[in-house]
Amino acid sequence: MIICCFLLVVFKEPFTTFYLNLHGNQFDHVNRTFQSIPLSWQNCQRDSSDVKELIPELFALPEMLTNCNDYRFGHDDDGAKIDDVILPKWAQTSEDFIRINRAALESEFVSSHLHQWIDLIFGYKQRGPEAIRATNVFCFLTYEGAVNFDAITNPADRAILEAQIKAFGQAPSQILTEPHPPRNSAIASNPTMHHVSPEDVSMIMKFSSNAPIIHVAANTASTVPAQAVITISNKHDFSINKYNQNAGPSPSAYSEAAQTLSGQQAQLPLSMDSLLILNTGLHRRHLGDNFDERISQRHQSFVVTADNRFIISTGYWDKSFRVQNTDMARTTQVLYGHFDIVTCACRSEITIAGNCFIATGSRDSTVCIWIWNGTKGAIVDKEYPNQEVNPSPAAILTGHDTEIVCIWISAELGIVLSGSEHGLVLQHTLQGEILRAFENPSDMATPRLLSPSNDGDIIVCYDRSKLSLYTLNGKLMRQAIFEEETIQSLVLNADGQYTVIGGDRGFVQIIRTHDLQPIYAYPQCDASIRSLAITHDQKYIIAGLSTGCLIVFNVNFNVLNQPRRDPTGTVTNSTKHIQ
Repeated sequence: MIICCFLLVVFKEPFTTFYLNLHGNQFDHVNRTFQSIPLSWQNCQRDSSDVKELIPELFALPEMLTNCNDYRFGHDDDGAKIDDVILPKWAQTSEDFIRINRAALESEFVSSHLHQWIDLIFGYKQRGPEAIRATNVFCFLTYEGAVNFDAITNPADRAILEAQIKAFGQAPSQILTEPHPPRNSAIASNPTMHHVSPEDVSMIMKFSSNAPIIHVAANTASTVPAQAVITISNKHDFSINKYNQNAGPSPSAYSEAAQTLSGQQAQLPLSMDSLLILNTGLHRRHLGDNFDERISQRHQSFVVTADNRFIISTGYWDKSFRVQNTDMARTTQVLYGHFDIVTCACRSEITIAGNCFIATGSRDSTVCIWIWNGTKGAIVDKEYPNQEVNPSPAAILTGHDTEIVCIWISAELGIVLSGSEHGLVLQHTLQGEILRAFENPSDMATPRLLSPSNDGDIIVCYDRSKLSLYTLNGKLMRQAIFEEETIQSLVLNADGQYTVIGGDRGFVQIIRTHDLQPIYAYPQCDASIRSLAITHDQKYIIAGLSTGCLIVFNVNFNVLNQPRRDPTGTVTNSTKHIQ
């Protein structure tokens, strides 16, 4: 077995500098320059001495395949100019290649053969007779401990060997001397992963207030002590609805004409907040009346902490934002950091201890970064996290000149995305340094919603219904306009391959993230969709409606390429794609 790899990325800094340093401050001979993926693949298959390494960038960085800096590499023996890397026929663009290559790496087939790769690189097939049988033998200088430098007395000989090792690399340490066991199959551990539910709608929950549900948070991971779906209405009432992780339709669930109430309840994914059912203690489910009535609140006006214990709300007339516990709706913190009304908030992914970053945007055109301490259940000061002081922002992000309307933050990537009214989407570091501005499809368009994926794809909704897809480095990839629709909410599934959108027409649609193509539409609701969330197990899409209803849709993202029914003609015909 041959491990195919591409060692050198010469198009993108800092790799270009590394490459030049390796080759005496000049580019290598044209015929040895990486220029074609199909040709490199063929050479690795035919020539046992041509071995390359698949570096992580080949699964995450499409810019490595394009000569974006216009370097002059010369011409090959056929007179062809060396420029962008030639892609295989199954990839139209460098972004396509990276996406498909990553999907192959994360596929079930690769997972089931992962132990064989471990045996070759770290295991019993790295050296000895098993390595010879597997055609896995390399130059002796690449193996750990093959050369005793202390025994080499000639400085010239030592320098030559060191140069060879630096140029051709080293094999990793041999960790295992026995075959590595295969990984458990995802299908074996989850036999229903390709199961298709016969029904689109799992349940409907109606709240007595009839107020539009503008925020839905589904913190339903098994690690959360109290798994629940929290809803917030525009009257600032909230509910804590218990999530039933093992719910699901049984084979006989719909076969009998009559069922007991308890039998039906056992199959429902959500159980309504007990306080709302008993109609007692409703003051424990109200966030107060200090909100500025001039602010039209929406999904990004609130943040629910990952443990469902606290709600962070914005839009107060005194230019503050507040932290309230979900048990008693008691205000635990009132925080100030902006010079105008706070309009939106967002939190990053959490650490094991429950810590994360909180980002807030304001009418004063700034974004503030705060530090949330999960153990204390409070925002703490960066300089004095263990002292009872009024917290200050860890960073203040500038660059906008109008009201901040949407925001997103990632601790893993170390970036913050923010969009302003009639302005641009800006990308900052967590320390406040501005990295880039994203191209606006029109001069006066307002980025109302944005949601990046784990793969680095970023979807921005401009104005009413214009979706734009960007790479993490700000390249505009694709646009789609959902005519006659006003998109109110969008959310990506766990792996970022699909995006769920909902709007004023009452449709919940699933689109492919990489091409913004609609692939499934649920039955039209009788009211507009104001907020969306996906449960952690990816089994349900939860939609909050303007009539105060909560609708739970069944979903299985593993089988969306084999839909239960075609998307409606209305959805298909109302989407205009712009390349």
